[in-house]
Parts: sequence; C-alpha cells; structure tokens
Amino acid sequence: MGNSMACFLPAHKPGNLTRNPSKRPTYSSPSLASAGSTRRSSNGSTKKKERLSDADDLLLQQQAIEAVLLFQNVQKNGGSSQLFNRSTSVVYPSPAPKNQGFAKSSSSRQRLRSDTLGFQPLELVDKQDVKTDELETNHFILVHGGGFGAWCWYKTMTLLEESGFKVDAVDLTGSGVHSFDTNNITSLAQYVKPLTDILENLGVGKKVILVGHDFGGTCISYAMELFPSKIAKAIFICAAMLTSGQTTLNLFAQQTGSNDLMRQAQRFLYANGKDQPPSAITLDKKLSEDLLFNQSPAKDVALASVSMRPIPFAPVTEKLSLSDENYGAVRRFFVVTQEDHAITVPLQEAMIESNPPEQVFRLKGSDHAPFFSRPQALHRILVEISQLPPV
Repeated sequence: MGNSMACFLPAHKPGNLTRNPSKRPTYSSPSLASAGSTRRSSNGSTKKKERLSDADDLLLQQQAIEAVLLFQNVQKNGGSSQLFNRSTSVVYPSPAPKNQGFAKSSSSRQRLRSDTLGFQPLELVDKQDVKTDELETNHFILVHGGGFGAWCWYKTMTLLEESGFKVDAVDLTGSGVHSFDTNNITSLAQYVKPLTDILENLGVGKKVILVGHDFGGTCISYAMELFPSKIAKAIFICAAMLTSGQTTLNLFAQQTGSNDLMRQAQRFLYANGKDQPPSAITLDKKLSEDLLFNQSPAKDVALASVSMRPIPFAPVTEKLSLSDENYGAVRRFFVVTQEDHAITVPLQEAMIESNPPEQVFRLKGSDHAPFFSRPQALHRILVEISQLPPV
C-alpha cells in the first residue's frame, strides 16, 4: 500500500473525496536534481517525441497489460517464476496471499513519457565511467517501503547493474512474493528478518550500501544498529529516519493535520477482530494513484496495482533503540522527493533537521516513487554517493 503509515488514526472514518485532475507539467525528458541543483529539459528536444506519442501510447497500454498478465502467471505457477529475470531479488517459492492490491486507476491525467518498460539503461542516462572495483563497496541492497516489494526497484537495479554494481533487492516478510501473511507479523525483527539474514551471512570484511524507501528507512535503521561494521553507507529515500526511542507511527502522525489525502485513503485491517489493534494497513484503491504515483508513468502504476500488499501494523508501532556507537557510526544520506504527496516535503525536512544526515539530495519532480518517476536522477545520486571515499 505504499506509504500508508504516513498517518494512523484508527478511529477516523474518511469521507468522500472529489479527485481533481493534477495540474502538473508534462516533461519531455527527466530532470536531474542532485544536491539541490536541477537540470531542466530542453524544449527543442520535444518535437521528435511528440511525433512518437501515438506509438508510445500503444506501447504503454501493451506493457501495462503484459505486466498484469505476468503477475497473474506467477501466481498460477505457484510463485516459482521471478517477475524480473535479471533481478537478484531475494524471492520465495511459495505464492503470495490473495492479491490485495489496487485497481487500475481511471485517472485521465497526463503522465510522463520519459520512461518505457522496455527501456535501455544507456538511453536513460549518459554512460558513467564507474570503476566499481576501486570503491569502498560496489554492493547495493535495496529495501522497499511499506506495501511495496523488490519488484519496485526494477529500473534502479537495471541501471546499477549496467554500471557494474552488484545489486540485491529484498522482499521483507509478507511483502512482494514472500508468502507470509501480513496480518500475522508481530514485530519489526520479524518483518526485517530477510534483510538481517543477508547482512548476517555477508563474507568477512564485506560491506554494503543500504538503500531504504518509505518504511524501509526504519528497517535499514534497525539493521544499522545491528551490523554497523557491515554497512558502508545508508541512503534514505523519502524514508522514515527516526531518532532513538521514536516509532514510525509517531513520526508520520506529525503530518496528519496537513495530509487530508492520506487521512481519506488509509484503511485499517482487523484480522484479529475489531476489539484488537489493527493487524495491517492498506489504501483506498481509488486514491492511491494521487497519493503515491502522481508523477509516475501509467504502466508503473499498473504494475503496482497488481503487486502491492498491506503493511503490517505492529512494526510501525515499535520503538527503535539507536546508539551513537552503532547506528551513529554509519554514514547517512537523505533524498528528498519534491512532489511527494505521501511523505510530504515539510515532514522530510523535519526529519532532516532533527536527525541530520551527512548530505541531502533533492529530486525535483519526483513523487513518492522516484524509482518510477525519476529513475535516471535517482541512479545518478546513488552512484555519486557510492563514489564518496571513506572518511
């Protein structure tokens, strides 16, 4: 369900919401915003793309349908096939529970044409001469946000692999194709176990770069406290960056008064009965597109609609215990998503102010899913951070 933990008010009964078309520009090419700088697209480069718009529309529709059929085929075959063949995602052989994702949006809003499902990495970004063997580490571990799965990183994985990096995208417990029932997750340790298992089994002297999105920020913080010597850098992408003693629930509750869309979109699940705390959280099907994917290509929204799952409630209520000796010893970086409707910019800035990272990067034009809406710019930031020498 994406970032449905951005506010939790179980007693709230959302009313009807009139969805107005987004008033946002159409971009002819992706902009790169790194460390506060932005490169705007050239008007002279749009004419050729306009001539190809009809073909792009047909291709987009076909790819969205193919993504849905591919996912359904995986379920029919018992989950034995990987959604993305080139992925090194941590996947599980058992099928996921009955799909609880979102119906395809009926929104008619203009979407970006800068990305296509069959993209070629070198068409997305200029070829980067990255000598990965000379870096502190060339190994990225990508940790998805609440409701997402390893599948959401397919563009980022492709770009990083083409640049010579080793990449793992992990499905946390009850996420992606992991077969565990989300409603039965009772702790953060249980939810994060697929990630901690990877770190625990790293070779002697090996290090990784952890990348966390959304609730994945809480998850990588938990791992940083346990394995500080195995983590060279930690990158928070519009992610929960907590202080010690804080819960994700309390952090995101700070924006409840200013995020009416989230208040109306969130839905609580009570698998253990209405007299017990919620077991999981999901989002209203009709509102998820504007909340999470307001700048993302339609085919990626289609992929998310058949792939997203509820977020377990217990982990978001758990306090993190973070020490300067462990968590504080890992270099942290934060990526702000400037058009984010789920974790709004003011909340991202508040997290940065209360728990300052080493460096802040800003992605102009990115919604809550920059791996969909700004994959090129996100890739460049990840590469730039990987190239920073040890301190």
